[in-house]
Amino acid sequence: MKLHNISFGNIKRRKGKMLFLVLGLVIGISTVVTLLSITESMTRNIEQRLNRFGANIVMVPKSENLSLNYGGIDVGGVSYNVREFDQEKLANIRTIKNYKNLSIIAPKVLGPVKVKNKNVLLMGVVFEEELALKTWWHKIGGVFPEKENEVMLGSQAATLFGFKIGDAISLLGKPFKVTTILKPTGGSEDDAIIAGLSASQKLLGKEGRLSMVEISAFCQGCPISEMTLQIAEKFPFAKVTAMKQAVMSKMQSIDMFKSFSLGISLIVILIGSLLVLVTMMGSVNERTREIGIFRAIGFRRGHVMQIILLEALLLGIIGGILGFGIGNLIAYGIIPLVIKDGMFVGINMNLGVISILMAVALSLLASLYPAFKASNMDPSEALRAL
Repeated sequence: MKLHNISFGNIKRRKGKMLFLVLGLVIGISTVVTLLSITESMTRNIEQRLNRFGANIVMVPKSENLSLNYGGIDVGGVSYNVREFDQEKLANIRTIKNYKNLSIIAPKVLGPVKVKNKNVLLMGVVFEEELALKTWWHKIGGVFPEKENEVMLGSQAATLFGFKIGDAISLLGKPFKVTTILKPTGGSEDDAIIAGLSASQKLLGKEGRLSMVEISAFCQGCPISEMTLQIAEKFPFAKVTAMKQAVMSKMQSIDMFKSFSLGISLIVILIGSLLVLVTMMGSVNERTREIGIFRAIGFRRGHVMQIILLEALLLGIIGGILGFGIGNLIAYGIIPLVIKDGMFVGINMNLGVISILMAVALSLLASLYPAFKASNMDPSEALRAL
């Protein structure tokens, strides 16, 4: 009789106890899979939300002066003598080492213009990039500019000058049409007139020049700090700043949840391992006569250990597969309740392989001592139980 046939036969005869052993593994593995799936879904959800928050890398010309502006309040009339970027060199950003992590590059030109004898900020943008970057921009009405002679107004600028959609506006003697008025955002665009990049450069006499560049480069695990340094190397006269506060705070929250999840998982796995140990010990004690007969008819200690460990291996595989499947089902049902608008990220086959290996390892480790005890059983002592 082959050893694996003995192991199969023992599992069939002791279905109740083996089911209890598998249940311990399933609880442990399914808990780990559920928590890790929820964590991955949270990470994806936050990544998508942060991608909608706009730029997290800002590139502006270097200045030898300190800013005297805080929270939108300017406390000094310092005249800044700064360099502007050459628009032709903007493509160099796409040559950095981590260029694949770059998402949106939104160049801008800034300058003052007079409207009704009042100074107002003119912001020239590439509307396609800007609207993709700032998804929180919503129209009060109208359509976003598509032509060079079309502009949109921030909510405060429109209120101050009394402009409405369709009105004509003169900027430095050039006629423009107001096609959009933005809803209040709380940002600098509330006080600005926003026009196309090319038209603004011509108005301000800054053809081929850029005042600043906003970059969206967030993704899970993106080396934001390294990317900042890489961009700075390409533009030595620029000050490149990573807007990491929002990213770091969110990712720290995820890391804390991951740590909590791993802690809970370890506790549950420990409980599952104890269930395996107790069940296997009980099985060995019940099988004293059987083990004694095996030893009496010539089975070596290694054979006895192989029989018990093979049982543990088979039960570990079954527990790992069931635990992985149940864990995914639980995560699929719980994620919409835990995360608003959250979605199950799908079955991670790598996690499935890890789950099965983990269940097998736990089952084998918890069965080592019972197997060792069984293999060292004295045949004469065992046969006295007959």
